[in-house]
Amino acid sequence: MSRPLDLTGLTLALLRRLLYLWVKPAVLPDKPEALGLDQARPACYVLDERYLSNLLVLMEETRRAGLPPPRAPIALGALKSRRSFFFIARPRRLVSTAKERYGHSPLMVGMVRAALADPACDVQIVPVSLLWGRAPDKQETILKALFAETWRAPGRLRQFFAVLLHGRQAMLNFGAPLSLRALLEGEPDEARAVRKLSRVLRVHFRRQREIAIGPDLSHRNTQVDALLAAPAVRAAIAAEAAAKGVSQASAEHAARGFALEIASDYTYGVVRAFVLFLTWLWTRLYGGVEVRHFETLARIAPGQGIVYLPCHRSHIDYLLLSYVVYQRGLTPPHIAAGENLNMPVIGPLLRRGGAFFLRRSFKGDPLYAAVFHEYLHMMIARGFPIEFFLEGGRSRSGRMLAPRTGILGMTVRSFLREQARPLVFVPVYLGYEKLLEGQSFLDELQGRPKRGESLSGLLGAWRLLGRKFGKVHVNFGEPLALAEFLDAQHPGWREDGDGNDSWVRPLVRAAAEEVARRINAAAVVTPVNLVALALLATPKHTADAQALLRLIEHYQALLRTAPYSPGAAGCELTAAEVVAYAEQLGFVERLPHALGELVRVRADAAPLLAYFRNNVLHFFALPALVACLLGRNRRIEAHRMDEVVSGIYMLLRAELFLHWPPSALSGAMAAAIAALTARGLMRQNPETGRYAAPEPHSQAFAELRLLGETIRPTLERHFLTLALLQRHGSGRITRRALEESSHLLAQRLALLYEFNAPEFSEKSLFAGVVTQFVDSGILREDADGLLHFDERITVPAAHAELVLSAEVRQTILRMAGESAANGH
Repeated sequence: MSRPLDLTGLTLALLRRLLYLWVKPAVLPDKPEALGLDQARPACYVLDERYLSNLLVLMEETRRAGLPPPRAPIALGALKSRRSFFFIARPRRLVSTAKERYGHSPLMVGMVRAALADPACDVQIVPVSLLWGRAPDKQETILKALFAETWRAPGRLRQFFAVLLHGRQAMLNFGAPLSLRALLEGEPDEARAVRKLSRVLRVHFRRQREIAIGPDLSHRNTQVDALLAAPAVRAAIAAEAAAKGVSQASAEHAARGFALEIASDYTYGVVRAFVLFLTWLWTRLYGGVEVRHFETLARIAPGQGIVYLPCHRSHIDYLLLSYVVYQRGLTPPHIAAGENLNMPVIGPLLRRGGAFFLRRSFKGDPLYAAVFHEYLHMMIARGFPIEFFLEGGRSRSGRMLAPRTGILGMTVRSFLREQARPLVFVPVYLGYEKLLEGQSFLDELQGRPKRGESLSGLLGAWRLLGRKFGKVHVNFGEPLALAEFLDAQHPGWREDGDGNDSWVRPLVRAAAEEVARRINAAAVVTPVNLVALALLATPKHTADAQALLRLIEHYQALLRTAPYSPGAAGCELTAAEVVAYAEQLGFVERLPHALGELVRVRADAAPLLAYFRNNVLHFFALPALVACLLGRNRRIEAHRMDEVVSGIYMLLRAELFLHWPPSALSGAMAAAIAALTARGLMRQNPETGRYAAPEPHSQAFAELRLLGETIRPTLERHFLTLALLQRHGSGRITRRALEESSHLLAQRLALLYEFNAPEFSEKSLFAGVVTQFVDSGILREDADGLLHFDERITVPAAHAELVLSAEVRQTILRMAGESAANGH
C-alpha cells in the first residue's frame, strides 16, 4: 500500500504561504454557498493529479472560503481518517507493481466499505479540478505556451515550471458535491462499488479537462493508424488496388499519404502561441472584437459535439472564431481549410493550430474521399469541435452565399452512422467594418482573375498594419440541435439507415438553408452598414448632412420597433456619431456648402460600401419592399399590398435567407408597416384600409423613396432574368446559358446606368435567382437542361411593374431583346 502525503501542519502552512507569494488562482464557484455543501454531513475532497502544489492550493482556498479543511479528520462508521482528501492518480515510481499503478486510494476504499456496512453512513464527495494556465484573458508569453496544460500527466519538473509560469492564471473548480450513499445505491459488492466511484470521478475530471483544453486526441501518427484500420478505408484500399492493378501495400501507402495530407496535428502550445500573436495583431488592426451571445454556447458545450458554422467574409475568419472561443475558456475548433492554404510555413502552422485540409473536389478519387469521410467521422465521434464555412468560399458581395452542402452532408451522415453524443450546429455571424481583402474582392467582381494565396502575398499584408479597420463583431446565433431537426424533418431517421439513403440529401439541404437563415438572423448592424444603406440609395451617393441623419435615424428606428430577430444587434450610436465614425474610417467626406453641408461617398469607396450594405440588407428587405411599392404607386389597397409582398417575398426569402416562414409573413409585415407609419413615412386610411405615401413634394416622401431604393437592385435582377426568359421562350435556353446571359446583361446595365456597382452583376447572384425560380415552380428544368415555363411567369413580371419604374423596365426589356436576338 502506498504511503500518503504526510507533512505536518506547520510545514504545510509555511509551504502554502511561500506558494501564495506567487500563485493567485481563479476559483469557481466564486461564492462558497453556491457549492451547496451540507454542514451536517462530512465532506471529502478528491484531486485528480498527485502533486503537493495542488493540495496546497486546495487547502488555502478552502480556508479562504470557510469550507471544511481537507486535512480535517473524517469519521465514517468504523473508518477513522486523519484527513479528508485523496488523489485519483496513484504514486508514480520507476519500479512499481500493477496494484500500485492501478489500485485505488485507501481512503476511498475505506469510505465505500463503511457506507456499505452501515446504510446510515454518508459522505459528500467533492471533486476539485485544478488547471494551471487556463485563464486565457491574461497576457501570456511563448514560454508559458510551452508549459501549458495537456492531456499528458506532467512530471515533477514540468509541474514546477507550470506553477512558476502559470501560477497567476490557475483555475480551481469545485465540482458539485456527490452523495456517496446515492452513488452506491443498489450496488452491494465492494469491489464493483469502488470501481463505480472511481469511474464517476475519472469521467468528471476528464470532462472538466475536455471543456478546458479539448478531447484527448492521440498523436497524429496514431490517428492515422486508426484511420487506416477503419473498415470503410480498408474496403476503399482494396477497391483502389483492384481498380488500378497495384499491390495492397501500394494502395495503403497512397491512403496513408492522403491521411497525412488531411489530418491536423493539433498542438496546444501552438494554439496558445497563436493567441499571443492574435492578441498583438488585433490591437494593431482593429478597434476591438465585440462578442455577443457567447453564453448560449457556454451553456450547451459540455457533453455536446459542437460544429461551428460561421459566415465567410475574410481570411481572418479562420483565426477570429478560434481566438474568441479560446479566450472564453472553450476548446478551439478543428477548422476545415482549403488545400490552397496548405502552403509552405503557413500550412504546417495552421495544421498545428487545428486545421485539417481538404481538396475542392473529391471526384475521381474514391480512396481520398473514403479517407476524408472516415477522418471527419473520427473527429466528430471523439467529440472534438469542428468548424467549417457553409458558403464554401468568401463572399465577394457581402451577402450570405448559397450553402455548399458537401462537408455538411458528410457531418450529418457521420451522425446518422453513430450518435456517440448529441451534435449541435452553432451558426456564427462574423462582421467587419473594413476588409483587409477589400480591393481584391472588387477586382474579382470586375472580372479580374482571383489571386492565389501565397506566402509572399501574406507577407505583403504587413503593410496594412497601422491602418484603421474599425471593430470586428462576432455574434453567436441560435444553435440547431441535429437530432431535434431530424426528428422534425424525418421522424423515423433512427430506423431508416446509416445516411446513404436518398432521403438524406434534401434533409441536408434543408439543414443548410436553416443554418444560413440563423446566421443572417444574428447579423450585427454597424455604423458603416447604416451609412452604406443611406448614402448608396441616393442618385450620386451624396446627401444633405441633415437629410442623411434623418435617414439613418429611420433605419435605427426600424431596428428598434420592428426588429428582425431576437439575436440581431443594432447600433447604439447617434446618427451624427454614425456618420463621424464612417468618416474616420475613410468611407465618406464632408463638402461645405453655402446652403448646407453635404456628405458624400469617397470615389473609391462606393463599391466597398455596397459590400457592407449587403451584410444587413435582409434586415430591411421587408420595410424597403413596402416603401418601394408606395414610393412607385403612392396609394395601394391593403389586399393588393399583401398579394404583391407575398409574391415577391418568396423570391427574396430564398436569395436573402430571410427567416420568416410564409405563415409568419403577415405579422412581420404588420410590424414593418407600423414602424414606417410611426416614422411618418406612410399612412393608412382608417375607413378604406388603403395605404398611402406622404405628399409627393414632402421630405418624408423623398425619404420613403430612398428607403425603397435599398431593395431596388435585387428586384431588378429578378426582372432582368424574367425578361431574358420571356424573350428566349419556354424550352429554348439552358440554366447555365440563362445565368451567363443574365450576368453579362447586368454587367452592361451596371456600366451604362449604375454608379460604380460591380456587385450588381455578380454571377452567383443570378445562379441563385434561377434556382429560386426552379424551386418555386415558376421554371422547370428538363433532362436536356432546358428551362420551361408557363403563364405563371407573368405573375412576378406583373409584380415588377409595381416596384420598378417604367424607364428601368423598358431599358431591361430592350437590352434583353437585343441579347436574345444576338444569341446570348
